[in-house]
Amino acid sequence: MDSTSIHLTGFGIRPSVQRIAIMRYLLKNKTHPTADEVYEVLRRQIPTLSKTTVYNTLKLFVENGAAVFVGIDEKNARFDGVLEPHSHFRCRECGCIIDVPMNVENFLPKEFRGEIDEYHFYLKGTCENCKKRRA
Repeated sequence: MDSTSIHLTGFGIRPSVQRIAIMRYLLKNKTHPTADEVYEVLRRQIPTLSKTTVYNTLKLFVENGAAVFVGIDEKNARFDGVLEPHSHFRCRECGCIIDVPMNVENFLPKEFRGEIDEYHFYLKGTCENCKKRRA
């Protein structure tokens, strides 16, 4: 069993050729792809792959905690294989999405005694490349 199969099994997901390929893509490509982007790349490697399989697999990954839904893009659902807590920055000019390290405790009042198991923090603006291009 390869590392991606073990990774999926750890989330209670039965590995298949399609699931392994989709998870590998998410883990190797930190671009926060849409389901259509995943499909377009992987259909060249797996000609029998359908868009429905990609959509259903990404949904399965999110439901089981193997991937994260990123709602920063108003037009497209995006997905992230990075599970460590972090936030996202989206460039308003080129549309790129970049991971941003974040410590959520810095934003909570000192008297907060609850337990956080999920958070979404989005930043929007101009990325470094677009800023340089404008200058």
